Amino acid sequence: MDGVETHRIDGVDIKVYCLAKTVADCFKYRHKIGLDVALEALREVIGSGRCTIDDIWRYAKVCRVSNVMRPYMEAMAVWP
Repeated sequence: MDGVETHRIDGVDIKVYCLAKTVADCFKYRHKIGLDVALEALREVIGSGRCTIDDIWRYAKVCRVSNVMRPYMEAMAVWP
């Protein structure tokens, strides 16, 4: 499955979505969780450097929210 990572916690393997996919999902479900939450997630991920802009953009296209995310990424001056 795309975007799924396996982590071992206390000897148990669990599957979680990667950070870039989670941010894209925040924008996908922005009407349920709020746009402010999605923007904060994007701001935090970009600021922390825990994943690349290319990864975020890839999952934005997978989740079909690239047109929604583009203006916010441009405003944060991370997109050319």
